[in-house]
Amino acid sequence: MNTIRFIRKSVFKVGQGEFAKIANVAQATVSRWERSESSPTLDEIKRIRDEAAARAIPWSDDWLFRPVPSSMQEVA
Repeated sequence: MNTIRFIRKSVFKVGQGEFAKIANVAQATVSRWERSESSPTLDEIKRIRDEAAARAIPWSDDWLFRPVPSSMQEVA
């Protein structure tokens, strides 16, 4: 599982459509991120992080720089 899919499913617990609204992108863009065909911009990552804070969802920037641990992949 890639990082964006982990954040969407395990952190926000939302579908691609809702996650797209959070990042202010099209659902197809989220799908491309999850297939590793493209990556979110810095502004999109900031919007996602800011929305996590607004929803009082714990956030770690480490998720963006380290592989998702296998123990967490199974949760998603």
